[in-house]
Amino acid sequence: MARHPSQALSPNVSDQEVTRRPSSPAGTERPDPRPFAALDPHGLLELSHTLFTCAEPREILRLAMRHVSALGPYRAEAGYLATVDGLSRVPGHDAGAPTVDDARMKDLGEADGSVSLPERSWNWAFGLRRVGCLLGYIVVSSASGPDEQGCFLLSTLVGLTSAALPLAATLPARHDSAGELRRSRTERDTALRQLDTMRSELYQQQTVHETLARVADRGGGENAITQALYELTGLSALIEDRFGNLRSWAGPDRPDPYPVRSSTHQEEMLRQVARSADPVRVKGRLITLARPHGDLLGVLALDDPEATADAHTVFALDHAQRLLAQELMHLRELTEVGLGLRRRLIDDLLEGTDETSAYARAEAVGHDLRRTQYVVVVCWPSNAPDSSFARAVEQAATATVTRPLITRRGDRVVLLTEARPNDHAVHAALAHELGTPDGAIGVSTRCDSPDGVPRCYQEAVRALEVRQNSRRHSGTTFFDELGLYRILGPGNDLRELEGFVREWLGQLIDYDAGHDTELVETLSRYFDCGGNYDDAAAALTVHRSTLRYRLQRIREISDHDLTDVDTRLNLQVATRVWKIILGGRR
Repeated sequence: MARHPSQALSPNVSDQEVTRRPSSPAGTERPDPRPFAALDPHGLLELSHTLFTCAEPREILRLAMRHVSALGPYRAEAGYLATVDGLSRVPGHDAGAPTVDDARMKDLGEADGSVSLPERSWNWAFGLRRVGCLLGYIVVSSASGPDEQGCFLLSTLVGLTSAALPLAATLPARHDSAGELRRSRTERDTALRQLDTMRSELYQQQTVHETLARVADRGGGENAITQALYELTGLSALIEDRFGNLRSWAGPDRPDPYPVRSSTHQEEMLRQVARSADPVRVKGRLITLARPHGDLLGVLALDDPEATADAHTVFALDHAQRLLAQELMHLRELTEVGLGLRRRLIDDLLEGTDETSAYARAEAVGHDLRRTQYVVVVCWPSNAPDSSFARAVEQAATATVTRPLITRRGDRVVLLTEARPNDHAVHAALAHELGTPDGAIGVSTRCDSPDGVPRCYQEAVRALEVRQNSRRHSGTTFFDELGLYRILGPGNDLRELEGFVREWLGQLIDYDAGHDTELVETLSRYFDCGGNYDDAAAALTVHRSTLRYRLQRIREISDHDLTDVDTRLNLQVATRVWKIILGGRR
């Protein structure tokens, strides 16, 4: 069955007169400077006067049917008045209109519903009612279903006609009973109040539509949306991101500093609001969510500690939320396109690309490759390499350096930034963002041209690996501060390194393999601890006497004098190569 056109409207019409203009936050009346025709573009107010002064029910129905086409691309096909013998047909003004099946009208059983007409895709029988009693029908057709405004206008016309029909029967009659006269006057006054209420609602809703339409035509923007909502409602309007961070505020009493809610409280609030299709009041605020296609992008709210929001306020908030959802969706799409371009650029730079295209592409995404660049590699073992981890790295890096290019490589995030990170500031910011310091960062030397990015990437990876294999696994390591470890980096011949390790550690490696011992690891930790017995024993989680015994076995098996300076240097370098470059292979 076709969608009932009034489903998108408020189900009840208020009996109270709306006295506050949308543009008057204080609630005082001000005369509207626009001509009457501008306030009533569809002629409903003028029609209501004619309907309420007409004494003939059939004429009232014909007047209403004739006015259907003034509301939009609609046509009144037929009208019916309820009599003691059933429905009495009142033909439409178009003699060539398709014929409505009267039997189908009886099948509706006094309910509204769809009727079948040829060559018209949408047909609907609107019931005319008074206090639950069916007075008749108006059958309307269109090439397509009505939009939200069309639903409101058609429902308003049906309401005016329903109110006018009972009054027509009282005009020619002479009632001797004072009670009947009072009842008639009450019905008339009620109808007039309803008419005034509908006029006020129509004016207020039209003001909301026009104001927000101007915002959209001028390019929207979050600040423009909150400012328009504040002017429409007189209540301070605000926009937050899904984490509770303030993005825009319009109106007085802005908190400074803005309160920060815990993640638990924020998620609970979002779940509470998401459960309702309408705005939800939470601690002095009327809140709604901007979530196009079910994806939460932002929070729109009105600051209303006195709970003064009425139906007009809710209507304005709902329409502003739709505009905000469109705005945030557009911004997300632009952001995703920009991130994709930036990610492809850094991926190509890491692999190696020609300078001319690299400079042009970098300029297009707002990154100046002609400045000195640094490659930064980040690894946080407790975080999966997903988009949220990458965003956290970007936010932490942006807080301390200029906005970088960023991509992911396996379980690592790689950045290309225009400024050398300030000592350990990036690690501290990222530890705060992720809630744990258990991560490592490697930073390359300076890079002065795009063709040097691959080399700097290898330097950053080497710095990261040195940090991860050191006693303090977390922190930041700069490649230009590695000292001796720089010669152990990329570019050295692996066979030479393996030969060097076999020369100095071969006997110990073979002994460990044959006896399932850890003499090479013991020697490595001993050197890492600067030859300090207590620190080395603690690092190996063995007793001091056990460490002394192992060092003695190392002297006997390798035939190396650990007190000789040159021997100690070569053994320490060999253990580092064995551990970092060769990965501790036996």
